[in-house]
Parts: sequence; structure tokens; C-alpha cells
Amino acid sequence: MRLVGSMVISKFASYLTVTKMCKEYRIFNNDGASVSLTDIGAGIVSVIVPDRDGNMADVVLGYRNLRDYFYDGPCAGKTPGRFANRIALGRFSIDGRVYDLECNNGPNALHGGPCGFHNRIWDAEEIPGGVIFRYTSADGEEGYPGRLDVEVGYVWQDGNVLTIDYKAVTDAPTIVNLTNHAYFNLSGHSSGSCLDHLLRLDCGMRLPSDDTDIPLGIVAPVIGTPMDFTVFKSLGRDIGRGFENLSTGRGYNHFFLIDGWVGDGSLRHAATLKDMKSGRCLDVLTTQSGLMLYTGNWLDGSPLNKDGRPYRDYDGVALECQAAPDSPNHPGFPSVILRPGEVYRHRIVYRFSAE
Repeated sequence: MRLVGSMVISKFASYLTVTKMCKEYRIFNNDGASVSLTDIGAGIVSVIVPDRDGNMADVVLGYRNLRDYFYDGPCAGKTPGRFANRIALGRFSIDGRVYDLECNNGPNALHGGPCGFHNRIWDAEEIPGGVIFRYTSADGEEGYPGRLDVEVGYVWQDGNVLTIDYKAVTDAPTIVNLTNHAYFNLSGHSSGSCLDHLLRLDCGMRLPSDDTDIPLGIVAPVIGTPMDFTVFKSLGRDIGRGFENLSTGRGYNHFFLIDGWVGDGSLRHAATLKDMKSGRCLDVLTTQSGLMLYTGNWLDGSPLNKDGRPYRDYDGVALECQAAPDSPNHPGFPSVILRPGEVYRHRIVYRFSAE
């Protein structure tokens, strides 16, 4: 262990893979709260924060064995890419040239492909209060054009604020959509269903989608539908209603547009999640245009958790700040094309508190 700025950072639990060691990094702030990160998929392993009485608990779902983060179905805590979420029929075009991807989610491509950024070991550099992870995606990797150099930087601050900065550059036109895929349960990662958590979204509009979770290309208001989280309500209140693909998808797996987004790089508040039992709260801020709400509808069968038990469906909720699914195939959506000479930059902030 060594002191890095005002933070303590340590490396432990290394596992030998075919090509190199993978590592976990734990960072403490001056409040005694901590974050653990891994170079597998540039991911979050744990976030340990206090409840209203000062009791610490790990509020991020994760696995007992570090090696289980490779090729896990839930993509727990990691950085999916080169394009997070779905691309219809695994096909998109740039400047008239068509690119085909492997379809790994029914008829669609998901999270960059079967390997994806989330199943790669990233290079890591310790910095004051955090870690920067770097990965170079070769031209043609998973079918995507252009070499892409990516950075994901995490900083854990006093006040229990985790900031994630994304940066990417390319040598040829390509598409990029990066996010974090952590699942949160503010009662504690192993405490069971999170459907009693209260959620409010700063999102008055949503993207209706088909039964494979591909947007229909229209924007719809949330008011008067089960998609309305403009005031606090429990995740489970309307989850069973027979509305659009809530039923076929077994819960929320829907994209919401963040109010006031204009693409100027400003940080906007997107969501607040509350657990009334512990008093823990999570505020999510981002520069991204939208947020994917996923209530962990398919967590059954995931690797054993950090307490050695299996997770069940709805044990955690993901609030994935990102560009819209299938954006490359919808000219009316904000562009996700990155060209040489441009820099992809986005930020996500997770701010934990208790009340």
C-alpha cells in the first residue's frame, strides 16, 4: 500500500491469464469509504459507502473471483465498447460504406461484440486518487473500422464522489459509445431485490423500442406511462404492467433522454436513486445525451457474488449514461461518429450520500 495524494491505493488479488496478469485496485478517501477497480474491462468491482448511521456496505454487484468478470453475461461494472448497447442486425454505415458486426444478442450486435472492450485487459496507470485505464482497439477489431485509442479514468474523492472520464481518438472514421455498466443495490450488493428502491429521472422523453430493444426512431413523452420517473417511485411499482416491451423484456431495459441536453459537454443531473431502508442515495450526473435504465432482468445464472451466493433477477439496477441504442442507423439521433482529428470526451459522476 502507498499514499497517493490524499488517498490510499493498493493492488491485490492478481490472477494469471493466458497473456498477462489482471489486477484489482482499491482506493480509500479520507472518509474511510472505498472504491475497487479492475483492469478487466476497466471496471468497478466495489463501492463501499456509509448508510445514515455510518455503517459501511458494498453497493455495487460483483463476483467472488476476479476471473469471473471475463465474459460474464451481465457485463458487471465494466466498460462495454466500442459501441455500448445494441446495433440493429449488426450493421451500420459511415460515408456510404457498410460495416457488418457479429450479432451476439438475438438479431442484434450488443456491447461491441462477443469480446468487446469489457472482456479485454486494459493497461493501468495509478494517478492521485484513482486509476487511468488504456486500451487500443485495432482497425477491424470486432468489425469496427479504424484504430481507436481509449482512456477511462476513475477518480474517487472525499464526499464519496466517483468521477469517470472517457476519452478516445481514431485514425479513421468510426463509431464510439462508452458507458459504465455497474449494477447498484444501495442496501448492499448481496441484500436481494432492489425493486423497492426509489428512482427519479431528469428525463421527460424516452425512445420506444421493439421487442429486441431497438429504438423505433421516434421520441415519446413519459407522462402517463409506466416509464414516468419524473417524480420518485419504486422501481417495482409499474414493472409488471403490460406496456410495450416491459413484459417481453421482463422489466425495464429502456432509453431515456436527459432533459436540457444540447451536446455542449455540460454536466447535467440525470438520476437520483434512493434506498429508504439504509438512507443511502446515489445521484448520477453526465455529459451524455441519455440514460439506459436496466433493472437486472436477467441476472439469474451469473457468477457467484462476493459473498459466495448467486445473484437473482432484479438484485441490482444499472443506470447507464450513454448515446442512444442503434444511433448509427438513425440520422435524427445525435451522431456517434468519431473522425480523425476529433476527440471523444464524456464524463459520468456517481455521487453517494445518506439521509
